[in-house]
Amino acid sequence: MPRLSEVIAALENLWPAERAEAWDAVGTVVGEPGREVSRVLFAVDPVQEIADEAVNLGAGLLVTHHPLYLRGTTTVAATTAKGRVVHTLIKNDVALHVAHTNADSADPGVSDALAGALGLRVVRPLVPDPADPDGRRGLGRVCEPEHPMTVRELAARAAERLPATAQGIRVAGDPGATVRTVAVSGGSGDSLFDHVRAAGVDAFLTADLRHHPVSEFAADRADSPLALLDAAHWATEWPWCELAAAQLDEISDRRGWDLRVHVSKTVTDPWTAHAASAPTSDSLGAPN
Repeated sequence: MPRLSEVIAALENLWPAERAEAWDAVGTVVGEPGREVSRVLFAVDPVQEIADEAVNLGAGLLVTHHPLYLRGTTTVAATTAKGRVVHTLIKNDVALHVAHTNADSADPGVSDALAGALGLRVVRPLVPDPADPDGRRGLGRVCEPEHPMTVRELAARAAERLPATAQGIRVAGDPGATVRTVAVSGGSGDSLFDHVRAAGVDAFLTADLRHHPVSEFAADRADSPLALLDAAHWATEWPWCELAAAQLDEISDRRGWDLRVHVSKTVTDPWTAHAASAPTSDSLGAPN
């Protein structure tokens, strides 16, 4: 049975901390290096439901994509939600390790997992990492479907294959336009619009798209069929948990660790309901 320090070393080899963005907070948050680990749980968010799940599972290590304290803190008192998570983990000997933007840019990384969930073939990074001589690491991915499809079909595929959320999939653009190339980026992606323009793709699927950036992007691309597809943040990143778990499982088998690796199915997307507007002639469905 491996010690926590051994498992963490393996994770840091997959997602080196130095490849995280300067503003990010990655690495081990709590945990005793010498303690043995037999179970590991992967999840997107280090929230109370996930901490409780790790405890009930008997996990010695919780690995999440999102940081617990992205902007730092002066207290871990149990009077706050995040403080209660820290107390729960420490009281029950559960370590917490975070792989965020260092997992985004990895090869394979978050966007590779998203592309895989959608059945898309990865062609290249959307924003290559200049430090990668092979040109395989970087943010986002430029992909191709197995055959051309419409924006409507791509949106339906995303709604079917990504974890269900209240938001579903929103589309900006012509639902009937043909898609031969797709850019994808797990998590918030409207900061990548310049790179999407330069990539010359037919569609961009990401999350957290805001009104003004989308409106301005659409106006700038008025003569282009490029469509934007907006999924829930959590849903676009959850496939990475399965990819990461499989990577650790392989390492465990190779090293004879006999780790039991699990992926949380708990939905931690914060939106809980959706009331659809009446359909219009511009909807993905049939016109009224």
